[in-house]
Amino acid sequence: MFVDSHCHLDRLDLSAHDGDLNAALDAARRREVRQFLAIAVTLEDVPGLAAIAREHEDVVISAGVHPLHEVPREPDVEAIKACAERHEAVAIGETGLDYHYQGVAPALQRSRFANHLIAARELELPVIVHTREAREDTLALIAEHVDPAIGGVLHCFTEDLDMAREAVRHGFLISLSGIVTFRNAAAIRELARAIPLDRLLIETDSPYLAPVPHRGKPNEPQWVVEVAECIAAERGISVDEVAMQTTANFYRLFREALPQAPADLRQSLEEAGWR
Repeated sequence: MFVDSHCHLDRLDLSAHDGDLNAALDAARRREVRQFLAIAVTLEDVPGLAAIAREHEDVVISAGVHPLHEVPREPDVEAIKACAERHEAVAIGETGLDYHYQGVAPALQRSRFANHLIAARELELPVIVHTREAREDTLALIAEHVDPAIGGVLHCFTEDLDMAREAVRHGFLISLSGIVTFRNAAAIRELARAIPLDRLLIETDSPYLAPVPHRGKPNEPQWVVEVAECIAAERGISVDEVAMQTTANFYRLFREALPQAPADLRQSLEEAGWR
C-alpha cells in the first residue's frame, strides 16, 4: 500500500488518460496507491480540490498559498483558517520559502509563511513546507511557530542532512520525490539512506519531476511506486517495508485523513503494528 503524500491533482496532464482524472487515479490504484493528498497552490484552488475530494473517497486536500505565487491580496491567519475549515483540509500548505527564484520578495514570503504556520498551529493541523535555499529562515520560523507535537513535512526535500535532522527535531517528516531517482541526485539518495524510515514520506509532486524511467513525461500519482522502489534499493530493504512504514507515517502526521482511509488499509496497519 502506497500513499502519494503530495500531488497537484488539479494540474495533472491527463492527455494519457483521455482527459479523465479518475482514469489517472485508477492507474495509481491498480499499483496499490491507496491515498492521495491533493495540494493547494492558492486558496482559490481549494474549492476545486474539495470537489475532487468529494468525488473520490481516497483523496484529501490541503489549503495554502505557495511561496512563489503572487496574489492580489495576502491572506491573513483568519483567511487561511477559514478556508481550511470550510473545505475540510487535513493540512496547511503548501507554504514556505524559496529564495532560488526572483518574484515574491523574501520579506513577503516570510510574512506569508508565518501566517500559515500560525494558522496551522491554531487549527492543530500539520504544515506542508516548500523550502529552497532558505535554510536558516525556514528553520527559524518553524522553531518560532510550530508545535512539535503537530509538526509537518518538508516536501520534495533537496537540502542537506543537517537541515533534515533539525526539522525532525521540530516534529517534521521529510518527503522524497522522483528527484531521488535522478542520475545526478546522489546527495538525495544519501538522504534516503540516512533519514530514519519512520520520518520519511514519499510523493510525486505530480505533474512535476517524473521519476526515472519516466523523466521527460508529465508526472502521475502512480509513479510514487518508483520513488518507493528507489528508497528500498538504497536502504537494502523491501519495497513492502517502505510502503507500509511511509503509509503509517502519513497517517501519523495527517491525523485528520485517517478516518477517510479505506477500512482494509486501517485494519492492515493495525494488524501490522504500524503506528
